[in-house]
Amino acid sequence: MALVPRYEPFQLLNQLQRELERTFGALPGGLTRPEGEVPAEVEWVPAVDIKEEQDRYIVQADLPGVKPEDIEVTLENGVLTIKGQRMTEAKEEKENYRRIERIYGSFFRRFVLPETVDEEKIEAQYDNGVLTLVIPKKAEEAPKKIEVKVGG
Repeated sequence: MALVPRYEPFQLLNQLQRELERTFGALPGGLTRPEGEVPAEVEWVPAVDIKEEQDRYIVQADLPGVKPEDIEVTLENGVLTIKGQRMTEAKEEKENYRRIERIYGSFFRRFVLPETVDEEKIEAQYDNGVLTLVIPKKAEEAPKKIEVKVGG
């Protein structure tokens, strides 16, 4: 059972579209890209590792080239969202370019958190292109013992 499932509507459709473009290089209107060229501005999905420890979850997202101010982490109705944008570098157009594969543009990832997390204590830190989210679990409460009295 996955405790933090990923929520990504249209994931398969987006993946199919990327694979078709990568394979055939098709552009709208029947035009084609030069062999191997990938569009510079497309949606990309950063890789994420999720680790569960006894008292917390740790989520690490690879966001190389993304500035911290371009990252937004939100929590709404138990859904944690990481989104942002990697900006295109200003490049001098020369004939030397034979292939462009680095992807720029917006991204997002969503995760449904279990009810056992302490939403008020989630922390985010960004270092060397890796966003780390520490998601603490709520302290388990021992069942309250109710004294049984005899008589009336």
